[in-house]
Amino acid sequence: MAEENSAQDGEDAPDPRLDSLETRLREVRKAKRIRSEKANYSAKGMRQGNRVLTELIAGPAGGTLIGWVLDRLLGTAPWLLLLCLFLGIAVAFRNIIKISNERPE
Repeated sequence: MAEENSAQDGEDAPDPRLDSLETRLREVRKAKRIRSEKANYSAKGMRQGNRVLTELIAGPAGGTLIGWVLDRLLGTAPWLLLLCLFLGIAVAFRNIIKISNERPE
């Protein structure tokens, strides 16, 4: 009978091992949440960097291609190629400025 009472009393008393485990679990969950937030932030930076790189390559390349084609069709070499190249560079820089002015979430 005394053993049954002591067993019941032991169930009601808080177990320090469980409290310690719950504390550690909370800390791990908090650290995991912080890591995922940092990963999202750096992923946005990577996306912006890739967009800037794409603009730097595609703007001048597209302008050069269009200028070259127009020069071949109209026989105005190299003037339309140069004009479209500089227009492509200007458009690329304008788009890069727009990308850099975007506010992070």
